[in-house]
Amino acid sequence: MDANKPPALHPAIAPLSYLLGTWRGQGEGGYPTINSFLYGEELHFSHSGKPVIAYTQKTWKLNSGEPMHAESGYWRPKPDGTIEVVIAQSTGLVEVLKGTYNAEKNEIKLQSELVGNASKVRETSRVFKFLNGELSYVVQMATNLTSLQPHLKAVLKKL
Repeated sequence: MDANKPPALHPAIAPLSYLLGTWRGQGEGGYPTINSFLYGEELHFSHSGKPVIAYTQKTWKLNSGEPMHAESGYWRPKPDGTIEVVIAQSTGLVEVLKGTYNAEKNEIKLQSELVGNASKVRETSRVFKFLNGELSYVVQMATNLTSLQPHLKAVLKKL
């Protein structure tokens, strides 16, 4: 195997191959219990030839460039249109999400099955959409004090 040659794309991840690469843009966050904020963000999706997509994310304060948040994990799409995602956050929180992807609409909908090591977060959902060359998402969160509601949203362009 040539170490410089990219591995062949596994058929299981082909419907989500538009994600592969590095994305950068800006987002906006807020919640009833915090002040709203803006952030810069970079996502990276890669593959090794296996039926899984590796995922990393980092955010920073727009005015100073100071790091804010980071997470990484794996996305496992299935041929039947379902997907499993595991994410570990720099805060120590972990998410196991399940959902669906629609290859024709370029949309991924995820709902938490488990949120671990979280003192306040009970539930999360994430919806990703790819449209007109942009990747956008909305993250919702529920805590011990609040029901599921918007927390983060961003629009990213591929580098």
